[in-house]
Amino acid sequence: MKTGKIEEIRIEEIEEMETDTMSKLEKVFDTPNKKAFIGFLTAGDPDADSTVKFILEMDKAGADLIEIGIPFSDPTAEGVVIQEANIRSLSNGMTTDGVFEIVKRVREQSEIPLVFMTYVNPVFHYGYEKFFTKCEELGISAIIIPDVPYEEKAEVEAPAQTHGVKVISMIAPTSESRIRQIASEAEGFIYVVSSMGVTGVRSEIKTDLPAIVESIRAVTDVPCAIGFGISTPEQAKAMASISDGAIVGSAIVKIIAKYGKDAAPYIGEYVKSMKDAVAEQTTIGRYDTII
Repeated sequence: MKTGKIEEIRIEEIEEMETDTMSKLEKVFDTPNKKAFIGFLTAGDPDADSTVKFILEMDKAGADLIEIGIPFSDPTAEGVVIQEANIRSLSNGMTTDGVFEIVKRVREQSEIPLVFMTYVNPVFHYGYEKFFTKCEELGISAIIIPDVPYEEKAEVEAPAQTHGVKVISMIAPTSESRIRQIASEAEGFIYVVSSMGVTGVRSEIKTDLPAIVESIRAVTDVPCAIGFGISTPEQAKAMASISDGAIVGSAIVKIIAKYGKDAAPYIGEYVKSMKDAVAEQTTIGRYDTII
C-alpha cells in the first residue's frame, strides 16, 4: 500500500515536471506573430565558467531559447567555426557530465528554455535512459541530433519522450513529399535548414524557403525556425518574416573564438541586435497565409 502511494506521488512529480518543461518550449512560440531568436554555443568553449556566463548574458540580452552544443569529435553537420569550438572544448576536458553541470549552474540563475544539440554517439555512449533522466532533472526542453535520420528517430524518441524531452526534427531543402512526411510527425519546433551543406556564416541564402515553410504549414501547426548561415540582423529579419524565428550559431561562436573568456559583453550586444531585428518582423507567422 505504501509502495503504491509512493509510485503515485512519483508519477505526479514526473507529470508536473514534464508539463513545466514543455511549457517553457511552448511559451517561446505561444504568442501570435511573436518571432523567436534562438542562439547557439558550444559547452566548454573556452571553459565551463565562461559558458555559464555566456548563456546568462544571452538570456539577459533577449534570447528566447538557447541551444547548447555537447562537444563531439566528429560533428559532421558543422562547418569549421563550430568544429574548432568542439576541439577547443574537448581539449579543455569537457565531458557530457561537465555539460550537465553547466546546465545545473545556469538553472540556479535562469529558467530560459534550453535545448541540447549533439550527435547520437555521445547520447548512446552515455546511455539513453541515464541521459534523458538528467535532461528531465535539469529542465532540458528538447534535443537536436542531426545524424539521426527520420527513419531511425524512434530509437531516441521513445526514451526522450518518457522524460518529457522533445526530439526536434530538421528539415533541409528536399522534395515536398519528404518535407511533409517529416513535418507531419514533428514536435516542439521544426529546425528548417536554410541551405544544403554544413553550418557556417553565409553572405547570401538562395534556397526557396517560403515554399519549404508553406509545405510545412500545410501539414502541421508546429512552429518552425530557420537556421544555418544566418549572421546579420538583416538576414535574421528576413528569415523571421517567413517563419517563427531565426537560429544563429556560428556567428556567436566566432565572437567567442575572437574574445575568449572576455566575450560576454560582445555576445550580449550581438544577441540584442539580432533579437531586435527578429522582433521587428511580426507580419507572417503560423497564423497567417504565405503569399
